[in-house]
Amino acid sequence: MSSSVAHNYSEPTILRPDSFPMRLFEKAKRLGVWNPSDFDFAQDRADWEAMDAERRDGLLQLTAAFLGGEEAVTLDLLPLVLAIARQGRLEEEMFLTTFLFEEAKHMDFFSRWIREVTGGAALPPAREPSVQLFDVELPNAMNALLEDQSPAAMARASVTYNMIIEGVLAETGYANYHRSLAVNDLMPGLCEGLVNIKRDESRHIAYGVYLLSRLVAEDPSVWEVIEQRMVELQPYTEAIVRGAYEDYPDGITPFGLKVDEFTEFAASQFGKRYDRISKARDRTLAEVEASSDPGDVEDLVTEI
Repeated sequence: MSSSVAHNYSEPTILRPDSFPMRLFEKAKRLGVWNPSDFDFAQDRADWEAMDAERRDGLLQLTAAFLGGEEAVTLDLLPLVLAIARQGRLEEEMFLTTFLFEEAKHMDFFSRWIREVTGGAALPPAREPSVQLFDVELPNAMNALLEDQSPAAMARASVTYNMIIEGVLAETGYANYHRSLAVNDLMPGLCEGLVNIKRDESRHIAYGVYLLSRLVAEDPSVWEVIEQRMVELQPYTEAIVRGAYEDYPDGITPFGLKVDEFTEFAASQFGKRYDRISKARDRTLAEVEASSDPGDVEDLVTEI
């Protein structure tokens, strides 16, 4: 059901600075302008040279996963931006322009780190659950929006992108990634970049929670679509989180992190957002808009 909203040049839009998307846009303008080219990787290179092979392999596994993930979401975000634009939701589209810029910038950051710190080390191949999620489920859900901007199609795409890939996998992975290095006093440049990336992702996740809440408030039957999509993707998320530890004895990485800690973390963060969205079933659209606050929603995202 492809459609578009005609723009009337004679009646330009007066933006609402207090709307949720515009408050996210304001945050993006203030906090999302860091430059991947500005980081000093001198100590990172020294740390890399001093690392044993097991730690190098573990760090490359993490970095390759995030570089691949950021590339996938950069490539696959455009249908969501177009769907929002076709619905005439200008303020949401404005925020999503920063979303795409930031995802591309994250890929730029990881690419630079690999080139300049490791000397362009060969990256390990992705595991099958990740390939299925990023190469099949994500593009299928997002590209469906090119022809169908129904609430159900929007919900399936947002659950895949915002709730699962960003809200569970990326957030859990970034917490693992940063902690692996910070507790061992390693890679200060990479750690600083991860803090900036995580801050960007918090706005992306906040928008996803808002979008899904709005869809549910507009049409409560969308909640069933959301739950169904979560069930469909759960096996991939569990396999990906646990798979990051399966090569290590007793599920403990070369950096001293334990698998159970991060499976519990993933479940906890997902549960918080699930509860937030479920409340929209009993709210009107106006109530969802009134109760949405970027800082409040971003509190659902754990800082690193």
